[in-house]
Amino acid sequence: MQILNTRDELQDLRAQVRRDGKKIGLVPTMGNLHQGHLALVDAAIKDCDFVLASIFANPLQFGPEEDFENYPKTPGSDYEKLEQSGCNVVFEPSVLELYPGGLDNQTQVTVPGLSERHCGVSRPVHFSGVCTVVSKLFNLTMPDTAFFGQKDYQQLQIIRKMTADLCLPIKVVGVPTVRDNNGLAMSSRNNYLNNSQLLIASNLYTSLEQAKVKVEEGERDYSVLEAQAIEFQTQIGLKTDYFSICNAATLEPATQTDLHLVILTAAWLSPTRLIDNIQVKLSN
Repeated sequence: MQILNTRDELQDLRAQVRRDGKKIGLVPTMGNLHQGHLALVDAAIKDCDFVLASIFANPLQFGPEEDFENYPKTPGSDYEKLEQSGCNVVFEPSVLELYPGGLDNQTQVTVPGLSERHCGVSRPVHFSGVCTVVSKLFNLTMPDTAFFGQKDYQQLQIIRKMTADLCLPIKVVGVPTVRDNNGLAMSSRNNYLNNSQLLIASNLYTSLEQAKVKVEEGERDYSVLEAQAIEFQTQIGLKTDYFSICNAATLEPATQTDLHLVILTAAWLSPTRLIDNIQVKLSN
């Protein structure tokens, strides 16, 4: 497995892979890899001839009061996991390499509408930072397919829209969320939690499952279900940011005629912010 740190190295390699006629799969990450990330690599290996993973903790997607400086970094462990998984190349640039003109002078990519709801309310700079770095990675690697986790469902939909709006010839694939035995979605931020907090955090998914069951049983007063879920989260020790039952495509509030829904939630446990979601597909 090769480890590259510069744009020039990456573009030279990409050109060679293209000359060899190989299909390129991209797995963007911020490092501190877990089984959720490795599931993306597995999906890429099954679909593509050549798999490239990026490791870059992107400062543009962190607000001034967020955890960029403390975001966990485990390069040695990450390289080992990626090599064992069968990844071909890791691209791990510095901030200066990706943003040579400085963060304040960086052209940014923004997806209106989708970026302004849910996580976009409490993290107003987040999605423009995500779209900017993903656009850079797309341009540098020119993958046939890019793989993202469904745990970040809003992010996945935003990247899909950005890719379509910018006419990028890239297929964006969402890979199902990987969970621990208690249902907690795998996340690098789970490392901030102690054992008792991890048990509390697993109830985030419980609140989603409870709401899904009620919808499947015929409940259509979504505002009532949202309020019940927020009350449940509060009782178990979570501080809800939002709990929203949405149209799965638009992420707008679900109506009684919508058949494909996604239930999105974010909540704090002490200073740690957790997100999760669950999809609901109805027949009528």
